[in-house]
Amino acid sequence: MLDVGLLGALSGLDKSSIINGNQIFVEFKGALTEQYVFQQIKNLEPYYWSAKNSKGEVDFLVQVQEKVIPIEVKAEENLKSKSLKAFVEKYKLNTSIRISMSNYRKEDILLNYPLYGLYDEFLENELP
Repeated sequence: MLDVGLLGALSGLDKSSIINGNQIFVEFKGALTEQYVFQQIKNLEPYYWSAKNSKGEVDFLVQVQEKVIPIEVKAEENLKSKSLKAFVEKYKLNTSIRISMSNYRKEDILLNYPLYGLYDEFLENELP
């Protein structure tokens, strides 16, 4: 989709589900959040990765100069990123990004960017 609103409309998601919150929205907000992040980083040509024979996945991979950067998207402040951690360890990367409702912070090789401050030029300029 080109837009989070279009995704919501085409999925038939009732606006009251978003405003009032319910189980349907709880299940769907991850997809809406990933769509929003995709719209913000689309100029970086994002890719997707999933492990063979596993449920592990990384929401987006981007290349900045010679570096491949994995990006995990979280719709809330639940910041567990098992798949991201496994990917970083497997490919011995020194930078990874998590985008969530949490504020900006750096934890070793993980950079957490808040959803509200995300756009592709910001990422391009801020990536190590």
